[in-house]
Amino acid sequence: MEKGKVLKSTGKWYDVQVADGSIIKCRIRGKIRLEGIKSTNPVAVGDEVEFEREQDGTGVIRSIMERKNYLVRKSVNLSKQKHILAANIDRAYLLVTLVAPETHLTFIDRFLVAAESFRIPVTLLFNKIDLYFEDHIPVLDNVIDIYENAGYPCEKISAKKQKNIDFLRNEIDGKQVMIAGHSGTGKSTLINALDKTMQLKTSKLSMHHLQGLHTTTFAEMHQLQTGGYIIDTPGIKAFGVVELDKKVMSHYFPEMRALLNACKFHNCQHLNEPKCAVKAAVECGDIAASRYASYVDLLTENQNESYR
Repeated sequence: MEKGKVLKSTGKWYDVQVADGSIIKCRIRGKIRLEGIKSTNPVAVGDEVEFEREQDGTGVIRSIMERKNYLVRKSVNLSKQKHILAANIDRAYLLVTLVAPETHLTFIDRFLVAAESFRIPVTLLFNKIDLYFEDHIPVLDNVIDIYENAGYPCEKISAKKQKNIDFLRNEIDGKQVMIAGHSGTGKSTLINALDKTMQLKTSKLSMHHLQGLHTTTFAEMHQLQTGGYIIDTPGIKAFGVVELDKKVMSHYFPEMRALLNACKFHNCQHLNEPKCAVKAAVECGDIAASRYASYVDLLTENQNESYR
C-alpha cells in the first residue's frame, strides 16, 4: 500500500501525488464511507490517501487518512447532500471584490461561519483595487473595518497588477491553503501571479450580469515553485452552511464569542433576552449591524433552503 496526496478530482479519477512528486491516476473501487459524513464526493482535494497500484500503472484508493479538517457546503443540485470543497486546510483566503463582480457581505459571513465551524483560519483578500474609483475607497475601508474588528486579517491586493501579493508567497510556503470566492474575483489570476510557471485559464466577466464565467470546474491543488500548495476551488455563487448547532451559532462569530460570558444568561441567544452583551455591542457599534443580521438569519432559517 502506498500513500499520496490528492491534487485533483474529476469525478471518477483522482490525481494523487506520491513522495517523489510523480502523479498517479487513481480511482475508487467500491464505496468509501466516512463516518458521520454523507457527501457527494467521498475523496476530496487535499486528502491524504492509501492506494494500491494496478498492472496498468493506475491506482485504486483503499482508504483516506484522518483529516485535520475539511470545508463543506451544500451540494448545488442536492439540497440535503454536502459537497466537500477541500480537506486538510492550513488557511483559507477568500477573494472579495466590491465591483465586477460584487461580493455581498452575507456571502462573506456564511463562508466565515463555515470556516469557523471547522477551525480553519481565514484571510480576506480584497482584490482588484486597481479598478476602484475614488468613491469606492470609503466603502472598501468600511467593509475592511467590519472584518478586522471581528478579528480577520484583511489585505488590499491587485492580482492582475501583482500588487501587494508578495506576503502571500511567504505565508503559503510549507502550507496547504485554499483560495475561494465568487467566479470572476480573480482566483486563477492570483495563482498565476504567485507562480509564473502556472498557466491557469482565466476568463472575462459576463458584462450582462458582471459575473464571472466559471473557469474551474473541479477543485484542484497546485504546488508552487516557491513552496506550499494552493487549492483552487470552483467559483462559488452561494454558500449554504450545513449542520451547524444553532444553540452555539454565536460561537462562530469571533466578536460575539468574546462577549459570551458577559450576557446575563449563559444560554443567551442574543435575540430578545434582557441584559444581552452582544445586542448592547451592536447598538453601540462595537459589533457591525450587518454581522448581527447574518447571525440572526443563520439562527432562524431552515437549513434545507437554497441560498442566493
